[in-house]
Amino acid sequence: MRLGRKLVFAASVALFLFPGRTVIAADDLDKVLRRLDSAAATFHSTSAEFEFDTIATEPIYDKDVQKGTTYYNRDGRNFQMAAHIREVNGKPVPKVVVLSGGTVKLYEKMIDQVTTLTKFSQYQSWFMLGFGASGKELEEKWDIKYLGPEKMDGVTTEKLEMTPKDPAIRKNLPKVTLWMDADRGISLKQVFDQGQGQSRICLYSEIKMNQPLPADAFSFKTDKQTRFVTQ
Repeated sequence: MRLGRKLVFAASVALFLFPGRTVIAADDLDKVLRRLDSAAATFHSTSAEFEFDTIATEPIYDKDVQKGTTYYNRDGRNFQMAAHIREVNGKPVPKVVVLSGGTVKLYEKMIDQVTTLTKFSQYQSWFMLGFGASGKELEEKWDIKYLGPEKMDGVTTEKLEMTPKDPAIRKNLPKVTLWMDADRGISLKQVFDQGQGQSRICLYSEIKMNQPLPADAFSFKTDKQTRFVTQ
């Protein structure tokens, strides 16, 4: 039997034995990444409702749920992200997280405090995952495995398993799984495996692309009593 016929025969057997599984070709990942390249070229801004579930299974199970609105803005290599948290575990706990210029600021309204994290630039690729990053940018910082298409909320997404190339980052973040709408360059779901029984699941809905963002999307109001802390 010739090689070509052997491959066809093997694929047919696989489909017969595992009819619910998708046969993934070797170049499928490259096709997805090139679609992300095209989407990134037209990506400017995004807003979405989010739910962030932080889960711990060790030493005991614990779950923390945050809900709110997130904003992303991209202008060339300049990137901004903000998460306006409205509630934590069903209770009003207003917070704002802003990433801009490689610096992360957290404003906690209930204690009137702003915490600035100045050494966070190496983690900016975390925030860009699924929101404006091109396939080439992802390839620079991540080893990527394509897990095939999967439907989410009526949208066909491309499931990607990402492993950080930087050992320092990989130590704290062994793996990330994305469910990407590759034609729009956005993710509908992200799972961050932080190791040692720690993970974060991020779900996005009501996604709006390239529409004007609120004037205060990447800012927050402080007063004379606001405490400022730098870490």
